Amino acid sequence: MSSTITAMFDSRADAEAAKERLRAANVDADHVHVHDKTSAGYRDQGYSTHQDRGMWDQIKNAFLPDEDRHHYEEGVRRGGAVLTADVDDDAVDRAVKALEDAGSVDIDERAGQWRQSGWDYPANAGASGRAAFAGIGTDDTRAVGDAGYTAADRTGGSEEVIPVAEEQLVVGKRDVSRGGVHVRSYVSETPVHEQVRLRNERVAVERRPVDRAVADADDAFRERTIDVTATGEEAVVGKSARVVEEVVVSKTADERVEQIDDTVRRTEVEVDRDDGTAADTGTGFGTDRR
Repeated sequence: MSSTITAMFDSRADAEAAKERLRAANVDADHVHVHDKTSAGYRDQGYSTHQDRGMWDQIKNAFLPDEDRHHYEEGVRRGGAVLTADVDDDAVDRAVKALEDAGSVDIDERAGQWRQSGWDYPANAGASGRAAFAGIGTDDTRAVGDAGYTAADRTGGSEEVIPVAEEQLVVGKRDVSRGGVHVRSYVSETPVHEQVRLRNERVAVERRPVDRAVADADDAFRERTIDVTATGEEAVVGKSARVVEEVVVSKTADERVEQIDDTVRRTEVEVDRDDGTAADTGTGFGTDRR
């Protein structure tokens, strides 16, 4: 037995990427198709009916309630793309997980957003409310993103499915502040007082009265010039910079193991048979996911 999985994506590129992800997950899927505005049967207005299947005419094994089917059609009309794939029952969970990881849209949540923004969807658009839309084939149809589904019985009857849900404990990590240090550098000035001894020269000219005879050594009548230069010292101030200390800011990390204890819930189904036989506890039911 196999099931037809239906998933909604925001664009054809996302749907094509999901198609490749199915292959990468080693899901044995047949008839994997992507449907958008370019697909046969697409319409800009109105919704499909049992007589006029629209784009669903290309999906032979699709069994979806009318409202769900119209939600997908509205998503395509708004630029999205629908992926359908026939998957063996034992590979459905892996296929659904691959499509969820690829970013499939929760169609019910998205439809709720459309209604809040003014989308006026008639409850009986094109058919009889939630009546099943019967396709051709013997496969089940599962919509990725919904908690349960209603499918047409292949012999003309119908079945109601109770979704069996269970919680899984997901433990993650997040960064939190454990304190820190703020280091700021700035320049300060400190007055400095120093002493230096400076030497200054002075030139003095003195006239002294003398009364003596001129000697030959005096050479009294020769012209001469005497230059005397006085020098002095002045203070010269210079500065030199030297690195006298370094402030190093660093951090280290270590790891610890924290024990997480919690509880998870699971839906249990108990079946009471009318013929008086023992009741069954539903542990063999699968959980359908979108």
